[in-house]
Amino acid sequence: MADTTNLTSAATRSAGTHTSGANASGTAGKTTIDDTVVSKVAGIAAREVNGVHSLGNGAARAIGALRDKIGQRDYGQGVKVEVGEKQVAADVVIVAEYPVSLQEVADGVRSSVARALQQIVGMEVAEVNVTVQDVFIPGDDDDNEDKKESRVE
Repeated sequence: MADTTNLTSAATRSAGTHTSGANASGTAGKTTIDDTVVSKVAGIAAREVNGVHSLGNGAARAIGALRDKIGQRDYGQGVKVEVGEKQVAADVVIVAEYPVSLQEVADGVRSSVARALQQIVGMEVAEVNVTVQDVFIPGDDDDNEDKKESRVE
């Protein structure tokens, strides 16, 4: 989006916001989209991809689980964005479900995030980097210690 006015201050740009000038109807004004909003949009889009179990590294997932229990879900968890004047770049950390193709999941996340950022935020996407941090194996989190057969008598 082109900034048709000089209303964007250096302080606003350094705070990580996207600002645009006149809208399609020609009405002057300023729209500011904060980095946290862009992160949430990217996080929601990434979670919609089949094969994505969760987002973020181990510590972020642990904190996210606690936040979920109290009803304060962080949709931007596992997503870092860099917002410029006209472009946005995103780094997404995912946990994939076993046995999906990791490359297909990463490509799906890249495509979904880019499409959401273009359509919802209205910015050109410079790049979307996807890091597969872990693989979720169903049953690993279950407490099956009591159900295992003893190896010795």
